[in-house]
Amino acid sequence: MTAGVARRPSGRPTTADAAALAQRILEIATRAFLSDGYAATSVEAVAARAGVAKRTLYARWHGKPALFRAVLERLMLRWLVSPEPPPDTTRGLAPVLLWTARRALAVALEPDALALHRLVIAESGRFPELAEMVRQSGASAGVGRVASLLAGETAAGRLVCIDHNAAAEQFLHLVLTGPQRRALGLGPMLDAAGLDAWAHQAVALFLNGCRSR
Repeated sequence: MTAGVARRPSGRPTTADAAALAQRILEIATRAFLSDGYAATSVEAVAARAGVAKRTLYARWHGKPALFRAVLERLMLRWLVSPEPPPDTTRGLAPVLLWTARRALAVALEPDALALHRLVIAESGRFPELAEMVRQSGASAGVGRVASLLAGETAAGRLVCIDHNAAAEQFLHLVLTGPQRRALGLGPMLDAAGLDAWAHQAVALFLNGCRSR
């Protein structure tokens, strides 16, 4: 052995080693699911690409549904962390909704988010549990935050009495559906200026329908 070079004793991996391995496996699984689809991706294929035994994956995730859920949770954790905080609600609802619209568009139009959207649409007929797994992994968090804002504005008398959860979902559909469809090839894509204009128009249209008169 070279003098001065200490070797770590062989045996069980450290906690850091185990965490790094789990992240590497999840990254490989992410690429497999998003490129090949849910049906075509197997635990065996992910294990082979990662260079680990199949039992290593089963010991952590107990099968493909659990592995896919872990992939979703890892993606949602990345997407739900905003690089900047939302505006203070004391400035009014419009700036907060505009921030929300811009952030939702930035996330939804990421390549991985578009690939996941394609996967769920293409395979939810055969695997109806996929959409629910996406929702449970954090996709519904945005709806909950917007619904809470709307409830506060309604209590203050600035919005008409509405179903806050339904209205929040409608707001996000208003913001996302058109740009998402275009990004998937169903129309001309919007550039940065076009996306910002879309966000402004979606907020204005939504608020004009919800404000008290």
